[in-house]
Formats: sequence, C-alpha cells, structure tokens
Amino acid sequence: MTLGRFMQLVEIKTKAASMIPFAIGSLYAVYRFHEFQWLHFVLMFVSLLSFDMATTAINNYIDYKKAVKTQGYGYEEHNAIVKYGIREWTVVGIIFVLLGTAGVTGFILFLHTNLVVLLLGGLSFLVGILYSFGPIPISRMPLGEIFSGLFMGFVIIFISTYVHVGQEQLVSLLYDNGWVHVHINILEVLLVFFISSPAIMGIANIMLANNISDMEDDIENRRYTLPVYIGKLNALRLFRYAYWAAYLDLIVLWALGVHPAILLLVLLTYIPVSRNIKLFEAKQTKKDTFILSVRNFMITNAARIAAWGTAILLSQW
Repeated sequence: MTLGRFMQLVEIKTKAASMIPFAIGSLYAVYRFHEFQWLHFVLMFVSLLSFDMATTAINNYIDYKKAVKTQGYGYEEHNAIVKYGIREWTVVGIIFVLLGTAGVTGFILFLHTNLVVLLLGGLSFLVGILYSFGPIPISRMPLGEIFSGLFMGFVIIFISTYVHVGQEQLVSLLYDNGWVHVHINILEVLLVFFISSPAIMGIANIMLANNISDMEDDIENRRYTLPVYIGKLNALRLFRYAYWAAYLDLIVLWALGVHPAILLLVLLTYIPVSRNIKLFEAKQTKKDTFILSVRNFMITNAARIAAWGTAILLSQW
C-alpha cells in the first residue's frame, strides 16, 4: 500500500478534529496553570493520532462490509477500500498496528501520570471502538453527534490539559485501603468545559452535516442517525444553533483575563462562519457542501488557538 492510499484510508485530512482540541488543551494548561510537560505532550500526541486514524479505518471497513447501496460518492469515491481495491487483510492489519501503537503509548503516558488518565483514556478507547463497531455502532444511532462532540471536543481538551498540570489542579483519584477518594475542582473543570464549547459544537456539527448530507443513503443502509429521526429541517436548525452556542465561550475567555481586543478578533470569525451556514442550508451534499462544516470547525477553533497563543505571549511581557 502506498502512503497516499494509507492517508486516504485513515482520512488524514479529518485528523484536525482531534489535533486541534489537543492543541487547545495544551495551550490552556500553559495559560491557566503555567505548566507544560514535553514527554506527556509527545506520548499523548502519538496515542491520540494513532487511535483517531484507527477508528477512521474501522469506520471505513465496517461501512464497506455492511453497505447495502454500493454505488455513489460515499461508497465508490469516499471509501478508499473500494476506490483502490485495498485487500481486507491489509486494512485489518493496519487497524491492529494503529490500535497497538495507541495502546502502548497511552499506557506509558498513564505510567508517567496517574489513574485518571488511564480511566479517561480507556473510556475514550471504548467509545471510539463502539462508535464504528458492535451490533449497533454509535455512528448508526442518533447519538453520534453527542458522543463525538463530548469525547473529541471536551475529553481530549480535558486530558491534554490534565497531563500537564496533574491531579492537584483538576481531579484527583486516590485508592486507600479499599476506599477510592475522588476530589474534583468543580470550578476548574467547568472552565475547561466552557472553553471546549467551540470544539464540542464544531465536531458535533461535522458529524451532523455528514449525516444530513447522507440521509437518503443512510436510510437505504439502515443507518438511523439523528437527522433521520428529527427530520432535515430540524437538523438544519440544530446545525445553526450549535454554532451560536459555540461563541458563548467568549464570556469565559473574558473572565479568564484574555484581552478584549483578542476576543473581538475571535468574535469576527462569526462572519465567515455565518456565510458557510447559509451555503450549507441552501444545499446539503457530501461532495459539495459538507466541507463547509469542516471549514467552520477550523475557523472557530484555530481562532481560539491564536487567542490562547497571543494571550500567553502578552502575559510574558
């Protein structure tokens, strides 16, 4: 298999959905807690990227195996297994190598941190596998947007913050003679959640846009996603409202001391985001307008990365 075909099998272009939250969490750790651990950063990067690629490969493999409709853009063009005639055993082998890499580096990260990382990482692994695999995968249910948004948006940011600052600042989990003691800094955890809102909503909307665009094919392939349940009109309304909710984090950024000029620049990103929303509402296809949800995710969250980076630099002066 060539590198180009591998990149298409794992849909490397979509990995921004995990790498951007990872970057936001790391920058937040520097800004809020003045902490950064290079080894933990590298271990989580390798584990997260490997697992994200593995789940995408699993999803493409399951779609290939379970497809009822075997013609059209989503099957013949989008799925690299069909497009390039990749052998099944090759795909399965790649999946196991990626999962193994993610598991080993994730376990090493746990050894350098604590039990909270192991539990959250293990839960994320489980949800990631169940997203595409099992009797009723999450991606074929009306829960895909919720799970993808929360785990890729909030949990990744939380863990990527936590591995730098440790249990003293956010959550501690201690075992003592049969007792498990859990201590949660509610305020700090809530702050992480609210600064994660653009990632949560953006990732959920990528999933939602994908499902809206694929409604007809999903019905034929017995994928009963959220738009199938609530209808296209309500799904499009939800698509717009989620972006509105994503900008509420500006209030939290202000409370954390981010400069108002930076916040204004972040707010101005709503202009291109709003334009992309209108274009998607006018036409929903995987080939033509689905990419707009990815662009909106990049715009809203890249602006936050720039905001945190600028705020960190200003704080050093």
